[in-house]
Amino acid sequence: MKDSTHGVREELRGVLIFLAIIWTVFLLNYVVPIDFNRFGLVPRSFFGAIGIPLMPFLHANLGHLLGNSIPLFVLLTLLAGSRSRSWETVGEIVFVGGVLLWVFGRENIHVGASGLVFGLIVFLILSGFLEGRIIPLIISVAVALLYGGTLFWGVLPTAGSQVSWDGHLCGAVAGGLNAVFLAKAPTDGEEAPQ
Repeated sequence: MKDSTHGVREELRGVLIFLAIIWTVFLLNYVVPIDFNRFGLVPRSFFGAIGIPLMPFLHANLGHLLGNSIPLFVLLTLLAGSRSRSWETVGEIVFVGGVLLWVFGRENIHVGASGLVFGLIVFLILSGFLEGRIIPLIISVAVALLYGGTLFWGVLPTAGSQVSWDGHLCGAVAGGLNAVFLAKAPTDGEEAPQ
């Protein structure tokens, strides 16, 4: 049986590559004559659905990118240190959060990795409490202390703001759903709950 323990060092390279891709896309957006942000998520638009997987790699400006890069580094590193299938979790949060935003979001072009950030916040907080294992529980408390206020204020509707609070909310819901389903999923050699 394969060991399910997982170390941060094993995944840190992937975290840095993920962030490097986000930064590279941002820098390319200034060099290439195409505005990449037009490939952001547009709710209920057939062509806007391409933004579901692309949205986390697109950012409006340097402040937006920096505002997402630091929490992404922290949260992805914590995720990598607490779970063996961390990139599956990232993909599920991006996909489910993106689909929710595509269905329920405000008419706008949504860009940025903040939906993923909010999904990771909720996932890490909930999964630690639901699983009851010591390391994820410690991570849950740390994430709640670090990002609890951001989570609360970030999902509230802000009139006239360009901030995608609905993207934050959809990402948070996706992270919560992922944590709940993962907690109910059987582990190796265990039967699913009836």
